[in-house]
Amino acid sequence: MALIPNWSAGAAVTNDPTVDASTKATFQKLADAVFTDRTQTLVDGSTSAHTRHTAGFSGSIRLSGDQTRAQSSALGKLRVRKALLAKLGEKYSAGNTKVTLDAIEVHGRSAKVAVTETTTLTYKKGSTRAKSPATTGFQAHHELTFKAGRHGDWQLTGIHDTDDGYLAVNQVEPPSTPTAEPSTPPTGEPSTPPTGEPSTPPSDGGDPQDAPRAATSFPAPANPKQLTGGAYDYQAMVAYAQKYWNNYNTEYPDFSGQGAGGDCTNFVSQVLKAGGWKHVPGYTNDYTKWFGTADIQSDSFVGVNELSWFALSSKRVTPLANVYQADLGDVIQMDFDRDGSKDHTMVVTSRDASGVPYVTYHSTNTYNRSVASLVASFPSAYFYAYRT
Repeated sequence: MALIPNWSAGAAVTNDPTVDASTKATFQKLADAVFTDRTQTLVDGSTSAHTRHTAGFSGSIRLSGDQTRAQSSALGKLRVRKALLAKLGEKYSAGNTKVTLDAIEVHGRSAKVAVTETTTLTYKKGSTRAKSPATTGFQAHHELTFKAGRHGDWQLTGIHDTDDGYLAVNQVEPPSTPTAEPSTPPTGEPSTPPTGEPSTPPSDGGDPQDAPRAATSFPAPANPKQLTGGAYDYQAMVAYAQKYWNNYNTEYPDFSGQGAGGDCTNFVSQVLKAGGWKHVPGYTNDYTKWFGTADIQSDSFVGVNELSWFALSSKRVTPLANVYQADLGDVIQMDFDRDGSKDHTMVVTSRDASGVPYVTYHSTNTYNRSVASLVASFPSAYFYAYRT
């Protein structure tokens, strides 16, 4: 994903405070402290309120009163999440957060600061799980608002998460719920089939099949998956996801940050293609077709609901009764607000000995996040699981 260039702008007026290199560095350090505190709240044996990283900021650059209360509220919610995770057998022994400054825009006594947060959490060994991945991690983007007082003291007054959806484990805002992801060309325009085969008009075979919801109870009834010797290469799927979870493949478009659902389904379709799914060329808006290249993608390649419709109608997947039955290369989707329209697509890249799957996804770029963490973070969401 391309980052915003580091720049400063805005015409200075009389008595405006100076945003020099030292001030910029302190902006970055305060942002780092805010997100480090949130990460550490999830870590077993984390520090107390008296030793929070943000407690060291006062005077010239600090949290505003409202933002201090917002941070305390966020940490309280994350402590609840930590307790829920512990009940599900998930604990973290360490966390590492690093914030980099991407851009600063200054207008008089206000500043907007774009930052990138990169966080890694180490799964605690010796808990109720066995053979879990060593770590999980994500990269998230935020815009911070600072305002200067009469004496040139800068206060952090707001934090806005700028990714499509709030899907990092240390974030507490409700997720965005777009109804569709971007597709090209415009709906209804026939594609140039990647294989050179003739296009076919949109399907008139009736309404698409909708997936049944998957239960989230643990443990799940046994439903083992044959990982070798079949039509698809699940290890190739995992390898692709691990390679491109945060290092986008330039052979495909990047829909991150476009405000229409993000890149999650586009990424999972690439994973499935890497594991052996073949193109089905045709019209872009025909849900029974599926294809994606640098120049053109079917709606089913990039859209959450459309992928589900294609996968079920083509019988490339079968629904799973419980989300915890998912295994390598299987697909999991979520409907955050339970309105019947799915909002997010993920692929399973690990599964531990206790039966917990771990997913990797785009928007927010994340690797090996446990399904237990998703259930704990979004207890009211609907889940859908597909055996590929």
